[in-house]
Amino acid sequence: MKPIWIVDDDESIRWVLEKALARENLPTKSFSNARDALEALKTGAPQVLVSDIRMPGESGLELLQAVKAKHPGLPVIIITAFSDLDSAVAAFQGGAFEYLAKPFDIDHAVGLIRRALEESLRETSVEQVSAETPEILGQAPAMQDVFRAIGRLSQSNVTVLITGESGSGKELVARALHKHSPRASQPFIALNTAAIPKDLLESELFGHERGAFTGAQATRRGRFEQAENGTLFLDEIGDMPFDLQTRLLRVLSDGHFYRVGGHQPLKANVRVIAATHQNLEHRVREGLFREDLYHRLNVIRLRLPSLRERREDIPILTRHFLQQSAKQLGVEVKRMSDGAMQFLSSLELPGNVRQLENLCNWITVMAPGQTVEAKDLPHELTEGQAFAGSASGSFAGSQPPAHSYAASDDAASTNGVPQATTYAVSAPAEAGNWITLLETEAAALLAAGQPEVMDALGRQFESTLIKTALKHTHGRKNDAAVRLGIGRNTITRKIHELGIDGAKDD
Repeated sequence: MKPIWIVDDDESIRWVLEKALARENLPTKSFSNARDALEALKTGAPQVLVSDIRMPGESGLELLQAVKAKHPGLPVIIITAFSDLDSAVAAFQGGAFEYLAKPFDIDHAVGLIRRALEESLRETSVEQVSAETPEILGQAPAMQDVFRAIGRLSQSNVTVLITGESGSGKELVARALHKHSPRASQPFIALNTAAIPKDLLESELFGHERGAFTGAQATRRGRFEQAENGTLFLDEIGDMPFDLQTRLLRVLSDGHFYRVGGHQPLKANVRVIAATHQNLEHRVREGLFREDLYHRLNVIRLRLPSLRERREDIPILTRHFLQQSAKQLGVEVKRMSDGAMQFLSSLELPGNVRQLENLCNWITVMAPGQTVEAKDLPHELTEGQAFAGSASGSFAGSQPPAHSYAASDDAASTNGVPQATTYAVSAPAEAGNWITLLETEAAALLAAGQPEVMDALGRQFESTLIKTALKHTHGRKNDAAVRLGIGRNTITRKIHELGIDGAKDD
């Protein structure tokens, strides 16, 4: 571990801190001015920097600016007198980890330095892990099983079926399977079968000949041809229309297909990796998915665990996404306090890794200060909870911020920041008379012995929301998805399932 640097023109301050940290077996290095510390910074760096704000020559603020330019993740604690509070706030906004007001309690100072030290060591660990495992992060036993399976399949071209909840990272696993396969130098083509209208999906998969249908003004290669000698990833395969399943089965069986409107068979040398969040066995029993296609796809099955099954990975994923988001926006990386991280790890997060990534983007943009406490998280997550403002994560009586948070299934991207998730500052909505009407309707259906009440009311509820949003956006489907806080793929699927008319692409 590198030493803790103490920069202060007051010899007594340096002496007290040196002795207190020595009792904790923590190495230190002291400087009487910022100029000497800046010179030392050319050849090395501390684990934590503790600096006075007012010194002869260069100030602590100038030292802070230089340190952050060279080592953005290095925690800096600023020592200040109460009269320098404005300067301390400016330092905090400039990236200081915390400030220590004079006169300070030595035990409090040591505790603060220890917190900064833990953060510094944690950041170093995350950087090493990120460099070693850039594709998929995960230390939980369930994820280690996935990594082992990817390793065993690295020299194989066998068809793989990836199952798991929405947002659990199925496409990342598919890309890793391709990257570590003999086809790695060839194309990886991904297609979400739920996002393409039924009438266009056949052409999207197999291509079309010129004049095959109205608007087909030129011959077009489909995804199978684009992925020749490589890998074709078919996401949400469970939503594929039944008649197209027959055509896919033929390709998997003998490797031949026809373009739409074509009469010449084409040969496909493509490895197919499919993924779904649905229970395909259940869909086979319902007659919605071909059993023979199911067996063709289900050669090797990889099940991805939900985030609930790998909670120990939430801290490392959170730090990774916070670093990624800060880099995309060109801002300082936010840090989660121990209490906030503990609270985050206890949440259900039904949107899984995708929801966590969206949340980290929200934190980077919206959370106040550099160190994020549990009470700083979106209102939808913290509603009903009360937290202390300290990093300990102890519970006390303070109100959470009134943020409204909604997580999408599928995030679009603008300038590297997911946009399909809407984050707004607002007061929580109060329940109106519709709740009473819903209770009355549910009671009537239950009393009448109506089967599948949840499904019937749920479809009415979703249909009403989507129709209202489409009316609000003048039929623009993607805009409606953003307003509702759902993904574009999800609204496309829902419009098809619910038979809603009047939608159009933006």
